[in-house]
Amino acid sequence: MNLTLEALQILDAIDRKGSFAGAAAALDKVPSAITYSIRKLEEDLDVLLYDRRGHKAKLTIAGEELLMQGRHLLSAAQELENHVKRAASGWEAELRIVLDGVIRFDDLIPLIQEFEQHGCGTRIRISQEVLSGVWESMVSGRADLAIGAAHDGPDAIRMRGDFQSRVLGNIDWVFAVAPQHPLASAAEPLTPTLLQAHRAVAVGDTGLTLPSMTAGLLTGQDTLTVPSIQAKLSAQLAGLGCGHLPRRIAQPYLEAGTLIEKQTTNSRPAGNNRIVWRTGDKGKALKWFVQKLSDPMVQKMLLGA
Repeated sequence: MNLTLEALQILDAIDRKGSFAGAAAALDKVPSAITYSIRKLEEDLDVLLYDRRGHKAKLTIAGEELLMQGRHLLSAAQELENHVKRAASGWEAELRIVLDGVIRFDDLIPLIQEFEQHGCGTRIRISQEVLSGVWESMVSGRADLAIGAAHDGPDAIRMRGDFQSRVLGNIDWVFAVAPQHPLASAAEPLTPTLLQAHRAVAVGDTGLTLPSMTAGLLTGQDTLTVPSIQAKLSAQLAGLGCGHLPRRIAQPYLEAGTLIEKQTTNSRPAGNNRIVWRTGDKGKALKWFVQKLSDPMVQKMLLGA
């Protein structure tokens, strides 16, 4: 191959410093070495990279293209070097975290900011799923860590022993309806028979291959399925249905009177939300997050307790 990273670094330095002499100083080389390297590169490629007819050499069209594409290669080479160094130090190149829909990304930001202070270079990739979709992300290898996974997972997963899990805690749920909803004036506590006659709003399970999970729904109840907790809140504010909401999300609207809390004879089953990680993963970034997620203060922050 005629191209070398050193030749591309020289081409980049000439452009950044504005001259061959400036590049020589930046790279701690003599100017003649810079000139020789560029002429050798032109000979090897059989392409004129600089137009030397004027007072100052200028890049040709071919030279500009080589500079632009060469910078992509230099960036990729630097990233590869960083990956290798991180792997040698025990830090993952990337940590993929999947959040259940009940966990707000905003509540995770302080944890990410604290992690960034390590300066380890591990990239964080966040995705969000609901119910079995969280477990599916772990099984398929799309995620290394799950936060807020519902229940203990499907039986088929628990029996495999590929994952470790730990209880994160339970979310405080409140049954709420809009003031204009028929249940707003109904006598309490609301019975299952009464609730079954009214449409529920539920966040849809995002799993595609694992058995679907539901929470707080009654058999045969009409259901409006929405894509997120925020959409569920909006639907219930509009009077489109009833259902449980995390208290921390509903509280401002309860205080404003745009939602009304109602007591029911059957409370929403505890979610027993968990953190889940793969048994064989030993990277430092994963270990850091698992350890932080065992801190009661962090758990309260994420669950809104």
